[in-house]
Amino acid sequence: MVKDTAKELREKFSQMGADVPLKEIEQKLDLLVNQYKVPEDEAKRTVMNQYVRDLKLQRPQTGGGGETQLVKIKDIIKDGMWVSLKAKVLQIWENDKPSISQIGMLGDETGTIKFVSFAKSDLPKLEEGKSYYLTNMVTDSWQSRFSVKLNKTTTIVPTEDVEVADGDTIMTGAIVDVQSGSGLIKRCPECNRPLTKGACVDHGKQEGEYDLRVKAVLDDGKIAQDIILNQEMTYQVTGINVNMAKKMAMDAVDPGVVLDEIKHIMLGKYFTVKGPIMGGRYLLAKEMQRTARDITLDEVLKKVGAV
Repeated sequence: MVKDTAKELREKFSQMGADVPLKEIEQKLDLLVNQYKVPEDEAKRTVMNQYVRDLKLQRPQTGGGGETQLVKIKDIIKDGMWVSLKAKVLQIWENDKPSISQIGMLGDETGTIKFVSFAKSDLPKLEEGKSYYLTNMVTDSWQSRFSVKLNKTTTIVPTEDVEVADGDTIMTGAIVDVQSGSGLIKRCPECNRPLTKGACVDHGKQEGEYDLRVKAVLDDGKIAQDIILNQEMTYQVTGINVNMAKKMAMDAVDPGVVLDEIKHIMLGKYFTVKGPIMGGRYLLAKEMQRTARDITLDEVLKKVGAV
């Protein structure tokens, strides 16, 4: 138990900007707990207070007047909790709201959760694929789905890679819609966000880098599920790669022909799709295969409410 407590304290000191040797912390805890028989919680507080005082550390502020608890994502069961997480950034979503700096998905070994970082908090930007120790966030919920909100008292410290649970969903159904924003797009070379009229919301006018994606709706007869195919999965399903898409757009002097071709290939076809559901909305296709049965155009139109 002393070793676990020492590791927890060392992470907290690191979050406060101090690199305290783990062995040193263990020795102080061992002296108090095993030699002087001080209860472990009291020993933990004593060691924490000593380092805060001696190293002149600044404790993180919290909404409840104390230190926020380091929890797992599965432990977030209500809104209004003040928590800390050690998690990996799985995805940064597109965002056009000036009041929001970033919005996306965090994950740990127990699950995934949406996060929101507000512009007025002036926090460092999180990067996709990197792991962080995030302190002093408040939980929120909407339609029974939980999220965490970063605020001006939140601290962000890079940490070692966090293992994320494999929470893949498998669905079989028909593609009933291929949405706008699919096909050949350009992304900002700085943050990878799709450009809108040649501009990034954060980095202004950009030449951009070409990418290919599909945003579609898969209907299994019970649920209409939004799905996203990245460049690799789009090529696997449609046979169209970025170079082919660029040539199609140049020949027709219209990038819309790429979207039209993707619709022709995918609409009304049945697929089995596997991947994680992010933010309670998008299924990110990791695997996608055709199944035997297709549906007619009339069935597609009925499913999307066009007739």
